[in-house]
Amino acid sequence: MNSSSTYHPLADLMMSPRANSAIVAIDDASQDAVTWLQFTQDVASLTAFLQQRPEARWAVCFADSYHFAVALMALAHSNKHIILPGNHQPAALAALADKFDALLHDAEVDAIAGLPSVTLPLANADATDITFRSLPLSQCPVTLFTSGSSGTPKAIEKTLAGIAAELDVLEQVWGEKITDSHIVSTVSHQHIYGLLFRLLWPLCSGRSFSRFDLIYPEQVVAHASANITLISSPALLKRLTGMVSEQSFRHIFSSGGPLPHPAALQSQALFSCLPTEVFGSTETGGIGYRQQQQPTTPWQLFPCHQVELNAEQCLRIQSPFIDGIDWYQTSDQCDLLPERQFMLKGRADRVVKIEEKRISLVEVEQRLTELEWIDEAAVLPLDEGHRLILGAVITLTAAGEAQLTAQGKGKLWLAIRQQLRQWLEPVGIPRRYRAVDEIPLNSQGKRQFQALVDLFAE
Repeated sequence: MNSSSTYHPLADLMMSPRANSAIVAIDDASQDAVTWLQFTQDVASLTAFLQQRPEARWAVCFADSYHFAVALMALAHSNKHIILPGNHQPAALAALADKFDALLHDAEVDAIAGLPSVTLPLANADATDITFRSLPLSQCPVTLFTSGSSGTPKAIEKTLAGIAAELDVLEQVWGEKITDSHIVSTVSHQHIYGLLFRLLWPLCSGRSFSRFDLIYPEQVVAHASANITLISSPALLKRLTGMVSEQSFRHIFSSGGPLPHPAALQSQALFSCLPTEVFGSTETGGIGYRQQQQPTTPWQLFPCHQVELNAEQCLRIQSPFIDGIDWYQTSDQCDLLPERQFMLKGRADRVVKIEEKRISLVEVEQRLTELEWIDEAAVLPLDEGHRLILGAVITLTAAGEAQLTAQGKGKLWLAIRQQLRQWLEPVGIPRRYRAVDEIPLNSQGKRQFQALVDLFAE
């Protein structure tokens, strides 16, 4: 099944017969490289240390992806429960403190008062004779967090078995295409997409990866090379407007949210590479993928999935990526097509009731972006007094900016509402608007619900 002779399943990764000098990770700033020998020694030292610790649940928070990889493998080989908070912010970590017993982190991440913490690299770490054995993956628990629709972190329980199954399929589908390329990323390893694509897949397949995120569009352009694969998100790819590059990437992956078709074409023009979008969730892992030649390009199911639709036309999925559930019910409304393809139609959980009428927030956003004045739109329900209304956060096109300058906000909002009446019932037309330069997104390309709400509280 695996396309590369250097690929080793996650269960047996630490027993890989890999050359000691093989490069695992590179610090792009200093060009210092970490070898396979150093990696195995670091994992062994930390495993020996953790096996002596009584704490069972360890939160893993690192800015450095190499240290994160060492911590993850050592925790798995120490029979510990791996907890992956969504970010490193002190208040966010403190809010989750009841979910873990201790914190593994690096110097970039602050400890939490009252909780045991261990900083990597270990001071006075002993070289040890730890013998690695095959991991019982289904007995290696991992907890990830997703923001959900409310913005409150929601714990998603998985095991390394489901994660390992997905790694095998990633190598099956794309391994030959990105053979021997170096991996750079704009997304965090703390989330499922980054964990898989920027960290564990390179580790298992013998590809080197960069230790730190690329944050700015200029950094992405500077790293373009035929020997480099970029792991990114719509949040970053949309910011490449006006950039110039004489180099191409080997491949570009995008996930975390919908990639606008103009951004896909922009990446193709800039890097001679049309991004591969991956659709899925923390709960399901990857479901499908596509390269967006047209906005209507359908999605292709991963080869191991079985799918069907429920009465509401929402996707049900049977997948080895999902632990212990025969069929998983999503809220993604789809049309199933021949050749194991599908079209996404929106989410059923983005339907709200206003004055007893069901309103699709996805449809309202679609109608807004069909107007010549609006580039992107995020629509959300707002409590106003004792009634529910819709608010719209929008980014304007050049025509919209000109209209705003000429007429002012009040007249532009009125013109938008008048245009929407062609398609939407009055209760489904947003009553309040906020024009912004960019829709608030996190590093994974997900909309920040609370940030959207806060725009209307001002």
